[in-house]
Amino acid sequence: MFLCVSLNPAIDKRLRLERLQLGRVNRASQVTPAAGGKAAHVAMVLRTLGADPLWLGFAGGPTGAALVEGLKAMSIRAEAVATANATRMNLEILDKDGTVTEILEPGPPITGEELERLQDSFKLALRESVGKTTVILSGSLPAGVPEDYYATLVELGHHCECRVFVDTSGEPLRQALRAHPSFVKPNREEAERLTGCAIDGTASARNVLKRIIREGAQAAAISLGSGGLVWQGTQGKEALFARAPEMTARSAVGSGDSTLAGFAFAEDQGLEVEEVLRLAAACGAANCLAEGPGRARAGDIERLKKEIQVEILE
Repeated sequence: MFLCVSLNPAIDKRLRLERLQLGRVNRASQVTPAAGGKAAHVAMVLRTLGADPLWLGFAGGPTGAALVEGLKAMSIRAEAVATANATRMNLEILDKDGTVTEILEPGPPITGEELERLQDSFKLALRESVGKTTVILSGSLPAGVPEDYYATLVELGHHCECRVFVDTSGEPLRQALRAHPSFVKPNREEAERLTGCAIDGTASARNVLKRIIREGAQAAAISLGSGGLVWQGTQGKEALFARAPEMTARSAVGSGDSTLAGFAFAEDQGLEVEEVLRLAAACGAANCLAEGPGRARAGDIERLKKEIQVEILE
């Protein structure tokens, strides 16, 4: 089972226009709202890969209802913890020339009682799961949620013998590492902020990954965008690099989430590490060709997987 936890979900609204002009009236030619937030994107790609994920997260107001209905429309099981405040809405603005501008709302404040109900639902989902469960904790934390909360969920997951994957940034990531998650996947900027070390290629990425593993992760990967993907297992193991295929992307929004879904699915399938990396990179690349974040198509994933080159970093 895959349990995708969303503490700060959203409705993603994609707007297409000729060109974004600051300080002017801008008229969109197309507006597409969809269920969103990082955990939702992960669940979408897992569903495409053939899994049956459970999305667990906060949802409030009309936007929260639309979020849950949108997930269910994609045959994704969703368990919502109701909140007094409405779920946020994020904007992704696409210029005709391919420029992407994101405007992310802050998440609504979460009360102590709402957080307690989510934790109860999390524990129940783990108790009722059959077989090895992979927990995926994705996204930022809204106001009212302690910065060490992901660490708490990691510990609860390990207590139930689950694999726990984490994709967040800043202090929540730093705190989560102390609970020894099975896998973390920061992007270049997030990894640089975490460690204070610049990343200018695969060698520096590998050094940063070693530091992240020393701080507690059992394995980690850093996405370099169009520069590829670097993976490192526990200390002493070889680092691997997946070279990204050349392509014309619609938008890279959601590609990190898609990559994470590929890692989680491949690990669950028991694939060899090279194949794990190849599938993860293919999922991220396929997202760039999709109609929206998390909407990577199975055919694109399968085709791109054959094009991904994986090599050992000396």
